[in-house]
Amino acid sequence: MTLADIASILFWFVFFLLIFSPTTSQARIRAARARILASLESKIKMRFITLIHRQERVGIFGIPVYRYIDIDDSEEVLRAIRETPKDMGIAIILHTPGGLVLAASQIALALKRHPGKKVVIIPHYAMSGGTLISLAADEIWMDRNAVLGPIDPQIQFQQYGSLPAPSIIKLAKMKGERAEDITLIMADIAEKATKGVQEIVVELLRDKMGEERARELADLLTRGDWTHDHPITFEEAKKLGLPVKDEIPEEIYDLMALYKAPLMQRSGVEYIPYTPQRSGR
Repeated sequence: MTLADIASILFWFVFFLLIFSPTTSQARIRAARARILASLESKIKMRFITLIHRQERVGIFGIPVYRYIDIDDSEEVLRAIRETPKDMGIAIILHTPGGLVLAASQIALALKRHPGKKVVIIPHYAMSGGTLISLAADEIWMDRNAVLGPIDPQIQFQQYGSLPAPSIIKLAKMKGERAEDITLIMADIAEKATKGVQEIVVELLRDKMGEERARELADLLTRGDWTHDHPITFEEAKKLGLPVKDEIPEEIYDLMALYKAPLMQRSGVEYIPYTPQRSGR
């Protein structure tokens, strides 16, 4: 066998290793996640569903990709809810920056309609649409450092991208008769979008806190007092009357560790894991 033959064999070996190694690794990770979910279901006697989005950038041919709650997510979650026995509780693990109002609303309303107990588990954050889904739960299990967020709709503006509905409405009122037609049109859309989200919030909360309080909270979460990324902490959520508890099982954190960013994207955080020392006898 010549040196050229050996080089050719090595080339193809490395080529196939690069092709199949990520697939094999991903399969192992999925299997590890499934084992943790099965353990949680056996321990807590509820159906566990994950809705986990990493907001970090993943390079695909140099194009940054972000994950949000979308229609594909709502289709999958609705299927999982539909397949869950009516007498079985559902626990949704949320880690998301938000997403489409339509998709988040579908998930929230479907979860609300499920007759069994509903729990949302938030180990880190569930902003915007994630908060909307959380309002459908009987209990919200939050890490003490986890956060929710406002649910004011974000309106797509051709020139400027996504803008908060309350700010568009405020701008139109400030401009008055001097406002351009497109501003008035966007303000009209913003008002309708805000009212729509408020009605969904009232539907989700009415039976928990009464009509009047539900409308007050719907107004607070959508009227733009805060920026869209304002963190609503565990303590704030409790003051708002939301059913929050700091009762996250340790297995949830083990599960989240299996949703790391790809190896090609180096994390800016590094540390040596702490292992408790056991005294021997």
